[in-house]
Amino acid sequence: MGNYYCKYCGAKYSSVNSLTINSCPRHPDGPCKGKHALYEGSEKSQYVCKYCGSKYSSLSSLTINSCPRHPDGPCKGKHSPAL
Repeated sequence: MGNYYCKYCGAKYSSVNSLTINSCPRHPDGPCKGKHALYEGSEKSQYVCKYCGSKYSSLSSLTINSCPRHPDGPCKGKHSPAL
């Protein structure tokens, strides 16, 4: 049985169904305005932001921080995991 992670907040679930049925507190549209979305990459020892290259040891620590090179502008979006 594998683990499934949200690409917005790094939350871990045991099934895709349980992941995508719940609201995501870090959804780009705002808290409680969207569901978790499946991170389609593999589990890694380090996760890299696709916009700036910052490295973190977990998806949750990557996605909680603002990205200075986010397409919407500095401090206007979170880091996003590269696959």
